[in-house]
Amino acid sequence: MTHELEDIPAIALDWHRAGRKAAIATVVQTWGSAPRPVGAQLAISGEADIMGSVSGGCVEGAVVAEALEAFEDGMPKLLSYGVSDDDAFAVGLACGGEIQILVEPVGDAIPVDLLEDLVARRAASVPVAYVVDTENWTRHLAARDAHLERFVADKSGFDDRVFVTIHNPPLRMAVIGGVHIAQHLLPMAQACGFAPVLIDPREAFASSERFPGQTLVHDWPDEALSTFAPDTRSAVVTLTHDAKLDDPALQVALRSEAFYIGCLGSTRTHAKRLTRLSEAGFSEADFARLDAPVGLDIGAKSPAEIAVSVMAQIIQTLRRS
Repeated sequence: MTHELEDIPAIALDWHRAGRKAAIATVVQTWGSAPRPVGAQLAISGEADIMGSVSGGCVEGAVVAEALEAFEDGMPKLLSYGVSDDDAFAVGLACGGEIQILVEPVGDAIPVDLLEDLVARRAASVPVAYVVDTENWTRHLAARDAHLERFVADKSGFDDRVFVTIHNPPLRMAVIGGVHIAQHLLPMAQACGFAPVLIDPREAFASSERFPGQTLVHDWPDEALSTFAPDTRSAVVTLTHDAKLDDPALQVALRSEAFYIGCLGSTRTHAKRLTRLSEAGFSEADFARLDAPVGLDIGAKSPAEIAVSVMAQIIQTLRRS
């Protein structure tokens, strides 16, 4: 997964263009309790500056040293580290974990035009796979259809000798209703790598004072959500308890490819909601996509606890789909 807060390919490209040299290190295999997943990336400059992470700090120093050597000959390197390796600087990898990391200097191992194309597609939110043959070191970009299962699972990995890094568009979340739960949910969503948007035509509820630094939309929910255009990387959560606001949003969400649609409200409230949606032409198959009452059943009471349960359910749906 490379849809995290740092845009590692773009950072590496900027460093290369600035004449600072750059390499990209990517986790290509893990065994045991490795601290970072396959696909995690680290950008390294010629001055040993770094952005990103491949091990949470365990072996970054060793990887940087290898990258600086790779700048000399321009060749890629496949590196392996484990708890018993001296190269792990006695910090080691937790619980017996091992990782294999691919280091590729930009401009030599990674052609600049290929990296520019990758960065452009990521900027345009176009799903793309970076594919490298680890025997002959040829590289190319592939569309979503070529590795559909990997894109759906958001899972980079090896297909025989070929390593595929999945670059999915960023995760997004549309929250309907500037209520107290939303004040906790939006920052949590950001911390989990989502780009959240709060939709509420009631400006007193969706105000910058109540939601500092958040993206606020004051259009009617169906119009705002249509513009948001939920896709397979989007979650939609309705929180207003007001059918005039929640129902129009749900009708748009149910016609979209959103991977998660959650609705706040009791079982009785949800039953009434389903009756209204049925009268609007929606079916049992549509209703099966709704998580309501929203959130995992963790006994949550406070708005913050409810937000935790909602965020946990969204992540569960994303990772187990």
